[in-house]
Amino acid sequence: MLGVDDARYPKRQIAQNSSKPMTVAQTKRAVVLLSGGLDSATVLALAKSRGFECFALTFRYGQRHEFEIECAKRLAVSLGVAAPLVMSLDLRAFGGSALTDDIDVPEGSLNRHEVPATYVPARNTIFLSLALAYAEVTGSNDIFIGVNALDYSGYPDCRPEFIDAFQKLANIATKVGVEGSVVAIQAPLIEMTKSEIIKLGTRLGVDYSQTTSCYSPVDVGVACGNCDACLLRKKGFAEAGVADPTRYANYV
Repeated sequence: MLGVDDARYPKRQIAQNSSKPMTVAQTKRAVVLLSGGLDSATVLALAKSRGFECFALTFRYGQRHEFEIECAKRLAVSLGVAAPLVMSLDLRAFGGSALTDDIDVPEGSLNRHEVPATYVPARNTIFLSLALAYAEVTGSNDIFIGVNALDYSGYPDCRPEFIDAFQKLANIATKVGVEGSVVAIQAPLIEMTKSEIIKLGTRLGVDYSQTTSCYSPVDVGVACGNCDACLLRKKGFAEAGVADPTRYANYV
């Protein structure tokens, strides 16, 4: 079931706003997928720094680390953009992932070669499809997503091939696309290491204490310190030479 729990963005209001004549300054709009994690926070700050009016989009999809939704809301305030539109869709109905099902979260190693159990089937395809619809309604020609193909968990929907394929889809599956207005899927972090991302975000003023990465938090705002996401986060801050503000549990 799909739902929206942010009443600030009723459909009628969006339609009215997007139908108004726009000035040059108002035409540069973007939908930004904002999970509340380190990468999405950085990409939101980057989109804003490039002069985009940002429409943040956050999903409550049945993830075990739902604290990230609160982080997304705080990040929007911190970065000076409107609160995210929060959509609800229950991917627990499908299962098949340690993030949405009764499956153990893998810990302790980044040396696996198989797609990990934390992969959520077709998650980024689903999220980008909804972002594409939101982009049409808000008059946004750009969609920003914080996927990364270097320091990441090995998900197939974080690779350049996936972004390129969705870019083609976006421009043949939408009214704006077939009418000649190009929809761009922006993945500016895709070829960056985690340390490079952290350095960029730090320069852009991202407060990483307001982000969360952990797949298996032991308490609200307390990361396990041992899942793939925590290990990548620790590694990134260490290599960037930036203090890690994360609250980790007392084990590694």
